[in-house]
Amino acid sequence: MLKLILRAAVLSAALTAGSAAQAADKLTVLLEWFVNPDHAPLVVAEQLGMFAEAGLEVTLIPPADPSVVPRLVAAGQAEIGIHYQPNLYLDFEAGVPVTRFATLVETPLNSVIVKADGPIKGLEDLKGRSVGYSVSGMESAILGQMLATAGLKLEDVDLVNVNFALSPALLSDRVDATIGGFRNFEMTQLRLEGQEVTAFYPEEHGVPAYDELIFITRPELVEDIRLSRFMDVVEQATLYLTNHPEESWKLFIAAHPDLDNALNRQAWIDTLPRFAKRPRALDTHRYQRFGSFLAASGLISKAPPVSTIAVEIQ
Repeated sequence: MLKLILRAAVLSAALTAGSAAQAADKLTVLLEWFVNPDHAPLVVAEQLGMFAEAGLEVTLIPPADPSVVPRLVAAGQAEIGIHYQPNLYLDFEAGVPVTRFATLVETPLNSVIVKADGPIKGLEDLKGRSVGYSVSGMESAILGQMLATAGLKLEDVDLVNVNFALSPALLSDRVDATIGGFRNFEMTQLRLEGQEVTAFYPEEHGVPAYDELIFITRPELVEDIRLSRFMDVVEQATLYLTNHPEESWKLFIAAHPDLDNALNRQAWIDTLPRFAKRPRALDTHRYQRFGSFLAASGLISKAPPVSTIAVEIQ
């Protein structure tokens, strides 16, 4: 009789454990744009079943409007969002309660792009020229600082809002240069169109270095164990990408066959070195320095304490 009771207890425990293993914790991740190689660690983690192994059911959602991602995360429409470090300070200034808890792409991607066969060989040659942009404010501040290193001011160039048609505007000579094009995307896009380009990088021309893409959440979720497990997987997937780039590319296009083209193939190669290998790590000085830059540029009233906009989760 005792043996029967013990066997029943063991069977009950096994069934309970199996049921718990099947009940994965759900997380919704709002992307900052349509799926592209910038999201490689997340897609590959999905394809390899890493999230499932960690007991997570992760849903990746491209936004209808990228500008609303932080507000949707703050409103509880998603637990995690992918965002830009520079914009985090603007969110704080606007009273949007989100915080950075990890990094996805740890280097700037923004650039000023010109035609290689054109008259602009240095930033000083932009005087009197037109510069196309997509988003006012941040890009103007970055461009202004870059121009300052060449002895120019924003008033010395003609800023033209080309919406998000940066490459077509440059190809058609509507503008002489653009700012806002990513060095891992727009530069390749232009070259595939037969136009060789030259790029000037903000961090090489007076702008403090920053993290391009970060993970954000609501402050009350920073100690949620799901986020810690999520980041364990992201780190593992990023290292897998680094060690197995070709195998990872095959997994990526298996999930998104519509992205199997020359543009995304080159973007994949250009982006791999830029993923954060220690995604949880927070460089407090980098955040302080960039906040001071934005305050000096007049985009925010003052640089917020880093602890109010970024954390390093355990």
